[in-house]
Amino acid sequence: MDDNHLGEFLRACRSRLLPEDVNMASHGVRRVAGLRREEVAVLAGVNADYYTRLEQGRERHPSPQVLDALSRALLLDTDARDHLHRLAGVAPDDRGSLHTTEQVGPALRQLMDGYPHTPAFVMNRTLDLLAANALADALYAPFAPADNLARMTFLDPAGRQFFQDWDRAAQAAVANLRQASGFDPEHPRLRRLVDTLTEHSPEFRRLWARHSVRGKTRDAKRLLHPDVGPLSLTYQSFDVRDAPGQQLVIYHAELGSPSAQALALLGSLYADGGRRAPSRSAGQ
Repeated sequence: MDDNHLGEFLRACRSRLLPEDVNMASHGVRRVAGLRREEVAVLAGVNADYYTRLEQGRERHPSPQVLDALSRALLLDTDARDHLHRLAGVAPDDRGSLHTTEQVGPALRQLMDGYPHTPAFVMNRTLDLLAANALADALYAPFAPADNLARMTFLDPAGRQFFQDWDRAAQAAVANLRQASGFDPEHPRLRRLVDTLTEHSPEFRRLWARHSVRGKTRDAKRLLHPDVGPLSLTYQSFDVRDAPGQQLVIYHAELGSPSAQALALLGSLYADGGRRAPSRSAGQ
């Protein structure tokens, strides 16, 4: 990875906007996609040479006020705005870095196990699965191993069938990793993961270059499990307060729906060793 992370992100955001997106008249032939640097500078109320230095990495310490102005000029949403601040080293509230414990506490494990009828798991910012209850293990049993959501999506042969909206799942995984890079772009685990995915997946390379940023909050998922068929689920994610960087993710099927019945069947199939689901030890 280049170390000009701030400049790369600004260029990517600029390239996605057209003059009409920001109510600006277009003049002359555009040799590249998106807004010109001078146009972004005008929208943000900063000197054009100063903005150019930001993109080129010759200026790396913009003030929070400048970052807020650039966020407005580039129409960044909350996740992208926070990411921009982190890349500049002035994030107001990071709630910890990537350097967090990989251990999942016993109380949290007990809480997950208390939800036998819905999949629940804990992951870190680089999408490593740190712990899961029995139904989540059964849900992800098609993967070998079920270790990291990005690797499972892009590199595991089961991913294309399991994630019925594969393109959407792929975009979300990459956007989640981009958000993680804002906390520590040089984190060894993140670098290894991105290098592996970049080497083996052209789709990942294309999406990574877009610099889209998104946090995990809630969303709908359409999955296809080889043992029980299609599943329409929603998930909610919750920050683990005593382990910054960890998130508890809980899947849910609408009560009485075919997906709820399929989850119940999945649980019975994998109960008492009926099928082999992956086991997880503490800190895996």
